[in-house]
Amino acid sequence: MSDPGSGAERSIGQLVASATAEMSALVHDEIALAKAELRQDVKRGATGAIAFVIAGVFLLFSLPVFSFAAAYGIHNLGLGLAWSFLIVGGAYVVLAALLSLLAIAKFKKVKPPEKSIASAKQTAAVLQNVKPHPRLEKGPVPELSAAARRALTER
Repeated sequence: MSDPGSGAERSIGQLVASATAEMSALVHDEIALAKAELRQDVKRGATGAIAFVIAGVFLLFSLPVFSFAAAYGIHNLGLGLAWSFLIVGGAYVVLAALLSLLAIAKFKKVKPPEKSIASAKQTAAVLQNVKPHPRLEKGPVPELSAAARRALTER
């Protein structure tokens, strides 16, 4: 049997094992690339989601403040304690608006995993152009020899 690293012909078993290993490595690399791109976008999305949650909390806090301010305002009909409640409630709304703008900016930066998609399309295009060996196109695959079966199962 010849060394696969040398320029000599390799057995079918060695070729199949080599093709399987290379295909497996390619798939693993593409999965790793997709994970890296998605991890980055998940971080951006999480930051935007946290900003929306905080904005919602501030808005929720402003509801009782505005309620008290409206009640005191109607009661007093003048500049009094109610105006202070309105100022605090307004500050919460301003903070909620700023955090909402931050969240929208973060969500706009989330993109699909473009590198992974391009790599997968390129791999699919290469695999579509692959043609079987002419000897294999003519008929059924002959029985494997015992040595070829051993080479395939050793892996």
